[in-house]
Amino acid sequence: MSFTSVLETIGKGFEKGLKWAVEYAVPVEKLVAILFPEAAPLAAGVANATSLIQTAVLLVEQKYAASGVQNGTGTQKLSEVMLLTEQSVTSLLSSAGITADASYLQSIVSAVVGILNVQAAQPSAVAAVAAAKA
Repeated sequence: MSFTSVLETIGKGFEKGLKWAVEYAVPVEKLVAILFPEAAPLAAGVANATSLIQTAVLLVEQKYAASGVQNGTGTQKLSEVMLLTEQSVTSLLSSAGITADASYLQSIVSAVVGILNVQAAQPSAVAAVAAAKA
């Protein structure tokens, strides 16, 4: 497998993760707006902050995947995501009435990474279950 095809495969995987995140994040925001109209502006700010973090995580992951250095780089990746998003996310959350310090934002980033990791693991888990049943 060539280097280019490896990068294409990695890029497609990240694209699927972003599609999944957007597919579920947007309907939740709309549901909150329907159920709690007074909270709609707050939900939009939180959804925008989460979307920004998701995008930054995927970009940083793509960067490390392209360089071939993915393992053992969690601290560096977190630092880069924080550098890309901290000011904007803090502002978005503040407009939603949420006071967020760096530790709080790091927790959100870790949660987003966890969700994306679970989503990425699902196809292999499904394949394992299907193989076990065969």
